Amino acid sequence: MTPKTKAQTTGGRLLAHIKKQLINAAKPGIKLEVLDHQAESLLKQTGGQPSFQMVPGYSWATCINLNSGIVHGIPKGVIQDGDLVTIDIGLFYKGFHTDTSTSFIAGTPDPQILKFLQVGQKVLQKAIAEAKPGNRVWDISYAIQKGIESAGYSVVRNLTGHGVAQELHQEPTIPCFTRGNRSNSPLLENDQSLAIEVMYCQGNWHTITDSDGWTITTADQSLSAVFEETIILTKNKPLLITAIS
Repeated sequence: MTPKTKAQTTGGRLLAHIKKQLINAAKPGIKLEVLDHQAESLLKQTGGQPSFQMVPGYSWATCINLNSGIVHGIPKGVIQDGDLVTIDIGLFYKGFHTDTSTSFIAGTPDPQILKFLQVGQKVLQKAIAEAKPGNRVWDISYAIQKGIESAGYSVVRNLTGHGVAQELHQEPTIPCFTRGNRSNSPLLENDQSLAIEVMYCQGNWHTITDSDGWTITTADQSLSAVFEETIILTKNKPLLITAIS
């Protein structure tokens, strides 16, 4: 195991544990600011740093979105019963970043929303299965687009997954849809680390940015969800390092 793989694997496990704690804490009535403070404390207790606080101009440890929010949500407001909550969080540990997101219902479940979320979870697993040396980014994108659109939903087209290592966001970008020829898409390599993101909406994929300059939501105010895991490519199968055990 390389020093990079060792550091990222350890950081990923720590981040997965924090993600689990935040999901358990995200109950109706809790302020998003309280969740963010909890996340910041937990991240710093690892000996690492909140990755998102290293992004110029961003002061928070998390991005938290509700319902129509997709990404980059500033953690302000209060969770209501039945809200679709998306928590995005990253950890910089021993020189390397890991990044993960998950979406879930706070409080009373709704069958239609549960179905919507189950689709994203399954599609992420199919996308991760395509992340192997010799394949291309196109193969990951195809798995995402095919899985989401066949279920009747739409993939977000102006946001992407990404490489993740010494920098939080680095090449290659990983769209949720295919574009161009497969042969021109970046080749995937052994020991490459990727943050694969399934970003999708119940309605159309068009987005707007809130007046806060960060929060991106669906233009039609339809529900959105994000499932993201950091993986490391190996010769055998992708090493999933941010999944909750």
